[in-house]
Amino acid sequence: QVQLVESGGGLVQPGGSLRLSCAASGSIFSINAMGWYRQAPGKQRELVAIITSGGSTNYADSVKDRFTISRDNAKNTLYLQMNSLKPEDTAVYYCYALLVRIGSRVPNPYWGQGTQVTVSS
Repeated sequence: QVQLVESGGGLVQPGGSLRLSCAASGSIFSINAMGWYRQAPGKQRELVAIITSGGSTNYADSVKDRFTISRDNAKNTLYLQMNSLKPEDTAVYYCYALLVRIGSRVPNPYWGQGTQVTVSS
């Protein structure tokens, strides 16, 4: 079994900051890419940011220069530092990991349960 557990969501005023965390646990052999997606009401899930095992990153244009993705490979933990938050950042944020389970040779995608981020005054 593999679990991705997010934490750190909540309510914040415009211009504020939040830090999301995602801890991966279970029978994990290796983790390739990890990332954050979000889904606002009535909209499709979209990529926010992604980071490879080597540390290369990619961001959605809407969050560049405001959000920073990072990971601690020793702890199998992913982070998203969100600054200068806007009301349009309101969404459920999902953690994603492309990983290889122990005993497998093929990477598969896994998702967390999501954490709500609400930006409102």
